[in-house]
Amino acid sequence: MGAGVSDWRMARAVSAAGQLGVVSGTGIETLLVRRLQNGDPGGHMRRAMAHFPIPGVAERLIERFFLPDGRREGQRYALLPMPDHRASVRRDRITVLANFVEVFLAREGHDRPVGINYLTKIQPPTLPSLYGAMLAGVSYVIMGAGIPREIPGALDLLARHETASLKLEVVGGGDPTLLTLDPRALWEGAEPLLLERPKFLAIVSSNLLANVLARKASGRIDGFVVEGPTAGGHNAPPRGEMKLDGNGEPIYGVRDVVDLAELKELGLPFWVAGGAGSPEALRAALDAGATGVQVGTLFAFCVESGLDPDFRRGVLHDAREGHVRVRTDPRASPTGYPFKVIEAPSIPPLDDSRERLCDLGYLRAAYRREDGSLGYRCPGEPVDQYVKKGGDPADTVGRHCLCNTLLANIGLGQLRQDGRVERPLLTSGDDLVKIAAFVNDRDEYSAQDVLDYLLEAVTA
Repeated sequence: MGAGVSDWRMARAVSAAGQLGVVSGTGIETLLVRRLQNGDPGGHMRRAMAHFPIPGVAERLIERFFLPDGRREGQRYALLPMPDHRASVRRDRITVLANFVEVFLAREGHDRPVGINYLTKIQPPTLPSLYGAMLAGVSYVIMGAGIPREIPGALDLLARHETASLKLEVVGGGDPTLLTLDPRALWEGAEPLLLERPKFLAIVSSNLLANVLARKASGRIDGFVVEGPTAGGHNAPPRGEMKLDGNGEPIYGVRDVVDLAELKELGLPFWVAGGAGSPEALRAALDAGATGVQVGTLFAFCVESGLDPDFRRGVLHDAREGHVRVRTDPRASPTGYPFKVIEAPSIPPLDDSRERLCDLGYLRAAYRREDGSLGYRCPGEPVDQYVKKGGDPADTVGRHCLCNTLLANIGLGQLRQDGRVERPLLTSGDDLVKIAAFVNDRDEYSAQDVLDYLLEAVTA
């Protein structure tokens, strides 16, 4: 659910109630340093950091970023270096620490399993992110928005503190470039902890992808999350040529529907996602052989959600009034994947008035320069810079900076030179238009309310 929406509070609430709470791992190191710069309300970040087992890392980060009284008026957030392929033990340690903190807090106070979700598309932070989550005892790793074929083998190696590598996707090809992490280099001579390898669930949108991963992944696949085009966030594009309807949204057809009976024959557990947030959908998934469902939209608007409370309450009010729409925008995301966007009176619409810039860099794509070296570009950056790097100017049309807008969704938007804070871009599954029936006259609800509602299908 984007950066920080399904944060440690929500994951902890869901896991403690007996289900699998899942932390969003997107941009998690930026979340940590911005929370520290906001004064770390409640002291949660520093409490978790005190348990980080690699010596000296937490203390150095606190010294660099923690502001006891928070940022002063008009003060912008200090930034970390943008992620890339070049090895940096210093930055890797920060990424490891940030993932440790989020999972540690999600697991605090109960003994139930916790999962973490990553985008395959965001490659440079992946290995240190996995390692940090494993240091905190994460039980499940879930990955989509790409083909995570190399991740199972990487988990095997990291569990033994052995060097792991992933091939970086590079536009323009050339010799393979490896993203590598040597866990023992992070420990400064200290003895690493014993680790367990978490289970790995791949997010798939087709039977073909599920079959490929089951047969050709670098290690054990423990199950699948079957995500349809009604799910929030990034969606897989329609199979074949992308055609748009009269509203400019991608048209999905029968080829984009996963055959659950065929998937069941692989003999691995699977969870159904996208439009699964109802007791009827859960019952149908179980009847089709699924282990359960993955639900995002209902939890995204509960009180434990990381969404800015004003946005959360505003969208719920708009939904009760019948004034929300979820649009599948084929252009919004720099990744090229269709992306769900909430349109509601309480959410300021994005336009082209924002100054185009790229200062977080999570969704940049690596490309091969003429001299053979690697560069990075993003369709959301200034058009002249993108074109200078060999990009097609047509790719920049309609693109938004998801890195910054998703942080604005959770109240951590950057302050710009013109005095404005980055505007939000909220995402949700198509089920949002039906959330009013669940909410009724309530102004807010809890994660436990969602679970009670969903489990009506199996408790009768």
